[in-house]
Amino acid sequence: MADHALDTTAAERPVAQTKTLRRLTRSLDALVAANDDPHVIAARAGMLLGRALADPGLLEARHQEPADDRYRQHLVHVHPLGRYSIVALVWKPGQATPIHDHVCWCVVGVWRGLERETTYRLYGDGDSPYLVPHGAAKSYPGDVSVLVPPEEDIHLVENAGDEIAVSIHVYGDDISVLGTSINHRFEADLVRTRPTSGRAAPISWREFAAAR
Repeated sequence: MADHALDTTAAERPVAQTKTLRRLTRSLDALVAANDDPHVIAARAGMLLGRALADPGLLEARHQEPADDRYRQHLVHVHPLGRYSIVALVWKPGQATPIHDHVCWCVVGVWRGLERETTYRLYGDGDSPYLVPHGAAKSYPGDVSVLVPPEEDIHLVENAGDEIAVSIHVYGDDISVLGTSINHRFEADLVRTRPTSGRAAPISWREFAAAR
């Protein structure tokens, strides 16, 4: 994803074109019109996205194009008032995100290929925080995951297969303005294999950042 906000206007917000995506956006429009609770919206959006993933014609060809040097973000659709965005992420084998967390609720569904998510917990105090891997899970076509900050959501996602992977992401904000759903990037050199003390306990990244 880009790390800078895009210079765009509401008139330039993209609109989904395929039949299944148009059906999905109509349902999402009704969902966000009737609800303000991000947990309710994200849970329901996950169910809606899961149904859409079964369509082999879900994305236009232009939204399936990868990049040679990094994973690629295609902004497919943005709600007229910026309440949500649909983004297709395309990965060549071995491509990965940085370690990061998110600024808004998000729903992710794998459409093609194999992805692996590694989650992390933050440890430390003062000015010396560090990350420890917490778990890893593979996601296959049709798999959907849901996340609502401020839950601790520090993770890295990568293409774990031998072919191009494509996943559909629904974010609870206007990505045409933000440019990305990433809240904060964490450098890889912050990762440790285990906590430095047997008594160490994970800390909240957002609380840590707010206190600095």
